[in-house]
Amino acid sequence: MAVHHSLEVAAAGGNGGGGRCYDDDGHPARTGTVWTCVAHIITAVIGSGVLSLAWSVAKLGWVGGPACMACFALVTYVSAALLSDCYRRGDDDKGPRSRSYMDAVRAFLGKKHTWACGLLQYASLYGCGVAYTITTATSMRAILRSNCYHTHGHDAPCKYGGSYYMLMFGAAQLFLSFIPDFHDMAWLSVLAAVMSFSYSFIGLGLGLANTIANGTIKGSITGAPTRTPVQKVWHVSQAIGDIAFAYPYSLILLEIQDTLKAPPAENKTMKKASIISIVVTTFFYLCCGCFGYAAFGSDAPGNLLTGFGFYEPYWLIDFANACIILHLLGGYQVYSQPIYQFADRFFAERYPASRFVNDFHTVKLPLLPPCRVNLLRVCFRTVYVASTTAVALAFPYFNEVLALLGALNFWPLAIYFPVEMYFIQRHVPRWSPRWVVLQSFSVLCLLVSAFALVGSIQGLISQKLG
Repeated sequence: MAVHHSLEVAAAGGNGGGGRCYDDDGHPARTGTVWTCVAHIITAVIGSGVLSLAWSVAKLGWVGGPACMACFALVTYVSAALLSDCYRRGDDDKGPRSRSYMDAVRAFLGKKHTWACGLLQYASLYGCGVAYTITTATSMRAILRSNCYHTHGHDAPCKYGGSYYMLMFGAAQLFLSFIPDFHDMAWLSVLAAVMSFSYSFIGLGLGLANTIANGTIKGSITGAPTRTPVQKVWHVSQAIGDIAFAYPYSLILLEIQDTLKAPPAENKTMKKASIISIVVTTFFYLCCGCFGYAAFGSDAPGNLLTGFGFYEPYWLIDFANACIILHLLGGYQVYSQPIYQFADRFFAERYPASRFVNDFHTVKLPLLPPCRVNLLRVCFRTVYVASTTAVALAFPYFNEVLALLGALNFWPLAIYFPVEMYFIQRHVPRWSPRWVVLQSFSVLCLLVSAFALVGSIQGLISQKLG
């Protein structure tokens, strides 16, 4: 924020302060519209979560799978509508702004809730780092297996371990962690958007092509059969967790809303944009999940592009997995930098006189420009990257990890905090009809999240022991 502020001041000074418009909080006039907002939301939401949707539909069946996606779409819109009303405190047109999710929780719910929210948010970011490490290593192996199958035939024993590739990804992330402002580089967001759309559309296209080539639609009403009813329950809970991971965008909603111009009021624009983006995203998710299930039936792979339901064209599968790798190389940094910045601030405030914490040292390496190094950053970021890599090595299970992340964060961050903030913002009296409906909505989502959480933990344990 300090860097952004200094740039804004410099720009204003360069113009002599003349002819430049500012909003009511002194920020240069925001120019975002419904369509820029839709673009931001879709770009943020569509990502690696789409790869598990065919597997989720396979576990839920032709009725349960699409119905579950439709329900999560509705819940996501309700959550977005409640949270968008909390952008300004009090008056929708002139009240003070909350420019981030944490700012809103602090303004409406106080310090204790802010700590709880921060803990959940940072746990979510850390979990995404673990999931991205697993997914990237899987995609690296998939490229090697694709080339092996193409060269030696589909029955060849093309097996590659995952540990080496996770360590490679960890080493790359350790290097990227020390590039100043890497996560803020504009090209990184553009690259991530292009890559995520590329591999998502390739997965969709391959599923559709395979369904047409089969000449039949596979699958059943009740989903993939299991040996016991209990196993079916666990599979359903994990599928719900995977879908929960793919949908919500509550953590970034207020940051996106902070780019919108007014009038009209920002919350009205955000609600329109949310409807459009959720409809588009749900249609895309339904196509990916349903075409994948139609193509492979009960054998739908956990990761559509690495489970080798597809063998050809091998170069297209290689390209799709390369897109995943490039997307997640940058995505890891986007999710990790807030934790790095929190650690830097925390230790600097706690130990203001420590040279280990606050001093920077200039290091000159051959053929590279001089760089400034802080010993705390070197130690903390090394330990952080090593820990995410170690957890990924211990639990390299794509679907179960995504389900755990989705179940763990869905209710508190997408439902509980927005509902509680909305009660304060709109002065909803206790036991009024609106209060009862929203509390019932929150409790129902809590039960669904708990069900998915238990199933995902069981899945991790059974995979580890099995």
